[in-house]
Amino acid sequence: MAEAEEELAHAEVLELFQAALARLVQDPLLCDLPPQVTPEEIGSQVALEYGQAMTVRVCKADGETMPVVVVQNATVLELKKALRRHVQLRQARQGGAQHLMLRPPHRAWQSC
Repeated sequence: MAEAEEELAHAEVLELFQAALARLVQDPLLCDLPPQVTPEEIGSQVALEYGQAMTVRVCKADGETMPVVVVQNATVLELKKALRRHVQLRQARQGGAQHLMLRPPHRAWQSC
């Protein structure tokens, strides 16, 4: 029976997974997510819709605003990790630098 199963290469499985995610993103609840969405972003969006998470808008000194999704009872450490993931995803999608150093968020940024 195992011999009859077709084995797929990692690249093919990844392509199938991305296609399935692209179909999921067409759902009205998930339509504001980017095309190359991660499973974590889908989970965050669903948590937002169910009221289990909130969007914190972090304003940088240069005026840029970053929307970061965290759970309702998030600590400062969880906010910092979510902010780091947000910036790393944005940099990866835009082709920016991959190294990131953050000062403690309560000193470097303010909530809008």
